[in-house]
Amino acid sequence: MTSVKTKKYEEVIKNHEVKPNYLKNALVSFFFGGLICVGGQLLIEMYVHFFGFVRETASTLALVTVILIASVATGLGVYDEFGQVAKAGAFVPITGFANSLTSAALESKSEGVVLGIATNLFKLAGAVIVFAVVSAYVFGILRYLLIEFNVLG
Repeated sequence: MTSVKTKKYEEVIKNHEVKPNYLKNALVSFFFGGLICVGGQLLIEMYVHFFGFVRETASTLALVTVILIASVATGLGVYDEFGQVAKAGAFVPITGFANSLTSAALESKSEGVVLGIATNLFKLAGAVIVFAVVSAYVFGILRYLLIEFNVLG
């Protein structure tokens, strides 16, 4: 049972908590997430036009470049500051995944390469890989059924 002091404390906290501006946060996230994607598209165009790569190869190189930039920025502590400004826009694209993997590696480096870094990276990446495989399976079955019953042509 909660005491009177606890109830009063909770009431004071509730009265003074900052209410988030959901619309503003959504717009800021959309803007910065889009900005990251525009940067990725610019990298693709640069790899195609200046270095002569085929578009598919350029897309892969742009993806690797964006991941590298996000990882280095995380290591330097810059990405956390960017995340405060960009809100969810910094964490939705692939840069967020790169940030989370790099952060996990940096936090556990004192435990060693295998028991620290590798173990924590696999904990995080494992969940993402499982979700990706299950999602691919479900959507593959749905696509197959839609094609089989002539819904998609």
